[in-house]
Amino acid sequence: MFLTIKNIPKVSWSSQETFNLKPKLSTLFFLSFGLILFGFGEALVVISFIGNSPWTVMAQGISINSGFSIGVVTFIVSVVVLCSWFFLKQKPGLGTIFNIVIIAAMLDITIALIPTPQNYIMKLLMAALGVMIVGVGSGIYLIANLGPGPRDGLMTGLQKKTNLPIAAVRAFIEISVASVGWYLGGTIGIGTLMFAFGIGPCIALSLYIIDRIMN
Repeated sequence: MFLTIKNIPKVSWSSQETFNLKPKLSTLFFLSFGLILFGFGEALVVISFIGNSPWTVMAQGISINSGFSIGVVTFIVSVVVLCSWFFLKQKPGLGTIFNIVIIAAMLDITIALIPTPQNYIMKLLMAALGVMIVGVGSGIYLIANLGPGPRDGLMTGLQKKTNLPIAAVRAFIEISVASVGWYLGGTIGIGTLMFAFGIGPCIALSLYIIDRIMN
């Protein structure tokens, strides 16, 4: 059952070491492909205009109370999350850097090219599709094993500490972040709830399918 998955699978194109400055071309390909999907999916959630992702909601709430811009708050939060890796014994790698660059680029490109649907049902479908694509992209790039992004590193680190399923850990993180953001004044929409409750199972399903196909 995919909801019980606790570990990131290793397949033929996984790097043997997280800190690997000379990975195989296949590893780099799947790392980049996964991150492209991740950025595209997250952009679809933004474009749907029915609620930001939980981390953006929290950044908005902190921004309202601190006076800093959402961009500055997002950067600070990312740094704090990265610092927590020390206690969770997580290791950064090329994937951590690629995460920041590729996802940001895909967000800008996708938002510039794809308009927001006028029909509310289409907005819901776009947000749901976005969450699923983020889940697939996360699974692919995490299996490359070249280092996660800040949020995914928090997820895998907490999973190792608690030994709980990945789906449960990610859902706990996203729901907690959305709750804090809402309490601080951030705006929550149906898209936020879809992301918070759906991203954990989507990542777990992606890991399960890739593991079954490739092994």
